[in-house]
Amino acid sequence: MIGAYKILVSLILWPLWLAYFVIAMSVFLIYMTFFPRKYYHYYVRPMCWFFCLFGCQWLKMDGRVPPPQNGPYLYMINHGSLFDLFAVFFYMKHYVTAVGAIEGFRWPIWGAVGRKYGIVPIQRSNIEKAVHGLENVENAVRKGISFLIAPEGTRTRTGKLGQFKKGPFHLLKNAAVSIVPIGTIGAFGAKRKNDWRLKPGILTTRFGDVISHDEYDNMSVGELRDYVRGKIKELIEKY
Repeated sequence: MIGAYKILVSLILWPLWLAYFVIAMSVFLIYMTFFPRKYYHYYVRPMCWFFCLFGCQWLKMDGRVPPPQNGPYLYMINHGSLFDLFAVFFYMKHYVTAVGAIEGFRWPIWGAVGRKYGIVPIQRSNIEKAVHGLENVENAVRKGISFLIAPEGTRTRTGKLGQFKKGPFHLLKNAAVSIVPIGTIGAFGAKRKNDWRLKPGILTTRFGDVISHDEYDNMSVGELRDYVRGKIKELIEKY
């Protein structure tokens, strides 16, 4: 019965979601032509809320979003599905960009939006090119731009927190930027990887305390990776 329910719900929701995606992203391309990046969040926040709504996901937040003026930040999240990205960006009250798999830039509309928005492509299958992509992120952070990164590198297949890649933590050590750990709950259940079906539910975004450079300056890359993973795991397990 549960499987039949998810199929029925998905057959209703997907056409609505995709129609909204095409319209909202097309309008966003026009919006970005006329407004500088510091104003992007005024469009992105309601757009992300509607993306979740048309996926039958209700948003909930715990914790406090750090003040933008104290940034830049590297927001680090666990990655359950496409919905966690929309849920987190709904709470961003300043320009925040992200890294994304280079394959996604080949998708119609999404690729054009991603490039114009400033998302940095990462080629995960090529270590040399992936390092170059992270160097671009590091340079942008030094200019005051905040980023959202999922250090697992891809969406979880099991619902459990995966192992973190070292790359983002080399970046952190070099750029000396503050970290905001974020635990997302509910995204995996909403849309599992390699499963087209949607499940209505609640997406909880839990913001942890800011980790300043002074707190991790003496840690090795491996120690910092494990420390941040532990913080995100705590946020998830509080649920």
